[in-house]
Amino acid sequence: MKTATFLNRDEFLNHWQGHRKLTRRTIEKFPEEEFFTFSIGGMRTFGELVKELLTISVPGLEGIVNKDDKPFSHDIELADKAAALKMWDEQTEQINELYNKISDEELYETFNLFGQYKDQTNNNLMYFHDNEIHHRAQGFVYLRALGIEPPFFWER
Repeated sequence: MKTATFLNRDEFLNHWQGHRKLTRRTIEKFPEEEFFTFSIGGMRTFGELVKELLTISVPGLEGIVNKDDKPFSHDIELADKAAALKMWDEQTEQINELYNKISDEELYETFNLFGQYKDQTNNNLMYFHDNEIHHRAQGFVYLRALGIEPPFFWER
């Protein structure tokens, strides 16, 4: 019996980068004056959520590529939304480079991401993707609460 592949590695990267484009547009729509101040129900601000995203994917990929399971840190400096967008764009390119250093075989090897999440590398990559979708959705809620229509989620 032949087994079909739902997404090959290039299709997964393209899908992930499509989501990153959507998240970038969400950051762009967010008012500067609300980026690090507005929240609902005690949740973190969108600026803090973006900081988390910036400290997960590239550092996680670097850990996978370098076989380094050092703990993550959300301690980065972001002065404003422009700094977040600049770092986002830099990391978009880094993701392409790092992802392509992971062999097909390594995708199915177990890696202890940040010394806390022991799973197959492909599942770690899905974690990066899922975490971004989750936090972008929070950003969508914040935008709606501010009277701003978020980007269409299907336009990736």
